[in-house]
Amino acid sequence: MTRSDDTLAKRRFFALSLMRLMGAAFVAIGFILIGGGFSLAGQPTDRWVGVAIVLVGAFDFAVMPLILARRWRSPKNP
Repeated sequence: MTRSDDTLAKRRFFALSLMRLMGAAFVAIGFILIGGGFSLAGQPTDRWVGVAIVLVGAFDFAVMPLILARRWRSPKNP
């Protein structure tokens, strides 16, 4: 593994970690909106916005890192 490969691997790991962190933050913000912790447009609109944010956050947390890891996987040598 060369230095550039190591740097690329670190950047990809950072991107995957940041994707999971942002997904968790979206889920938390969505649940706060659903619970009425703060108001954007008033109820019941905040609940629907919160549900949408939770779904996007769950997708970012669980699915997107898998998609990126599959895309970035090293090719197998024959």
